[in-house]
Amino acid sequence: MFGRQNRRNFLQMTGVWAAAAAAGSVPNFAHAARDKELNIYCWEGYNSDDVLDPFRREFDATVRAEGLTSDPDAVNRLRAGETKVWDLINVNNPWAREMMYPEGLIRPISRERFEPMFADMMPQFHPPYNWAMDASGEHLLGMTQRFGPFNFVVNTDKISREMAEDQGFKLFLDPAMKGRYGVLTYDNWNIYHMCVAADVHPFKEHTAAEIEAFGGVARQVFNGAKILTDDLVQMNLALINGEIDAYFTGGTYTASPARYDGAKNVRGITPKSGPMDGKGGIVWIELTSVVNNPDPSPLADEFLAYVQRPDASKKVAFAEGTYNPVTQMGSDAVLSQFDAEELDAIQWDTLEEEMANSVDYDINPDYDKMYDLYSAAKRERES
Repeated sequence: MFGRQNRRNFLQMTGVWAAAAAAGSVPNFAHAARDKELNIYCWEGYNSDDVLDPFRREFDATVRAEGLTSDPDAVNRLRAGETKVWDLINVNNPWAREMMYPEGLIRPISRERFEPMFADMMPQFHPPYNWAMDASGEHLLGMTQRFGPFNFVVNTDKISREMAEDQGFKLFLDPAMKGRYGVLTYDNWNIYHMCVAADVHPFKEHTAAEIEAFGGVARQVFNGAKILTDDLVQMNLALINGEIDAYFTGGTYTASPARYDGAKNVRGITPKSGPMDGKGGIVWIELTSVVNNPDPSPLADEFLAYVQRPDASKKVAFAEGTYNPVTQMGSDAVLSQFDAEELDAIQWDTLEEEMANSVDYDINPDYDKMYDLYSAAKRERES
């Protein structure tokens, strides 16, 4: 559980195929074997042997999986020619609808086969679910599964849940918090959360004044932090050991391993209000789509159906490393697989409320401009 596993680290086969694609030597697997072969590019969890081994046995298949570390980087790898490598890609919600499908990088899946599965999910994911459909509303682009609020984390022995929810990201701008928090350096999420702290909606076009305000907050957040790390395990330990009282960027995804290990005072926080149409939190939703591979594997659709099963859904939710709710928990057959301790680890008691106070993860149209300011602020802190 407390291994170095998070959304910033490659877990399998890191960079090997990317380098091959850049060199023009994308792996050329034998065409005749494609009916027994599946290649998955995914956030960690789906590449767990607990998830993959039953599928391998049932379909007598060779399944290769590589963990990705960034949604934009993953999309860029498909653009660079790796549609010839992958059969499935698992990324966060906006990329399929806004970029991958319009660019021909993924293909639609059968509505007849898969849309009824959405009806067994939690109500907010019932069909037609916006992020799973193309802009026309005609084509189904993939299947949802893991999701969760992702904002910040506190030690509730030091900062109450109520106070943290009321103050939101302004908590980290309070001079009294200087030296009492860490920054979990997930760059794209840091940028979104610094926008919220600056009273700026991260998913709309921004004025020069808003971008300037973001830059000021980025400097303040970095300069006030005691710890900078991309390791969620190190951050949770610092929180538990009393080195810090909170960390900037985190949520159910990062708090769950510590909570499941007994540290119930580690809690993901979703602000009650903020600049995003009155909301202060952000929720990510993963979508798994079929890559538009010129030599497709028939197992891609079979895997999409397989991970919807109750036992597989539970394994995806509690794959080693981090634990998360899954959309399939709308079905009693799936929800009944979780015991009270597991539900507490993923903060099931407040999930509905936190979702209501959040907007969906989306694309920041001014990301490049903000990234430059963010990087400069980070370098200033580290110098």
